[in-house]
Amino acid sequence: MSRWWRPATWAPAVVALVLLALVWQLVAAHLVAQGQTYLLPLPGDVVAELVGSGGTYLADAWTTLSTALLGVLLGGVLAAVLAVVLSEVPLLARAVLPLAVVLNTTPVVAFAPALVVAFGFGRTPKVLVTAVVVFFPVLVTLLQGLRAAPPDALMVLRSLRASRTEVLLRLRLPSALPALFTALRVVLPLSVVGAVVAEFVAAGSSAGLGTLITTSAASYRLAPVYAAIIVLAVMGVALLGAVVVVERRVLARYAPGRR
Repeated sequence: MSRWWRPATWAPAVVALVLLALVWQLVAAHLVAQGQTYLLPLPGDVVAELVGSGGTYLADAWTTLSTALLGVLLGGVLAAVLAVVLSEVPLLARAVLPLAVVLNTTPVVAFAPALVVAFGFGRTPKVLVTAVVVFFPVLVTLLQGLRAAPPDALMVLRSLRASRTEVLLRLRLPSALPALFTALRVVLPLSVVGAVVAEFVAAGSSAGLGTLITTSAASYRLAPVYAAIIVLAVMGVALLGAVVVVERRVLARYAPGRR
């Protein structure tokens, strides 16, 4: 039996979730009794919102998720290509990495208005903001993985006069697989955050969970806000779970000693 089916694995999380819901109910009921209905909605109201408008939340979730995945694809591919180039040209790495650090330390929301001016009010600026969010973690983590190839294996390949392409394909890329999945564990949930932030700051969208949160909060409707937050949390957990499943299969096949 897989360890995920054992009660010792999932029971603590379920108990914590139940306790959290119980505390939420008690606090919200107390606030409602005090007449402060604008601070925290009752859990039942949030569940009723999710059930009654399930189609709306699914459509908005898909809008946000597709933006996040497109951002991961764009930012991840660019970062992976640059990581391979930098691993082969150390002088270029010393020139580019400081700029990447500057990019990473700059608040990404600062880019959004400029991207809206440059690319309009469609999906493009949101995808670009998400790509910027995921670019640096993938670049740094994958570059470390490419540089972490076993020295003994590297010496053997060089003694056999293997070309740089052969060293990259046969040693460096397989050695970097664990680092790649470590980066994906970080950036996939982070991409959802990036997509929502982009929907917050890049106006012009009528769909997406970030837009739903903004419009609902503006009209003091807290139940839709918390319902959207729950959907975002589920989305992040699902993405992380998908990465773990794919990671296990890929590492078992291509890097069994590095799981």
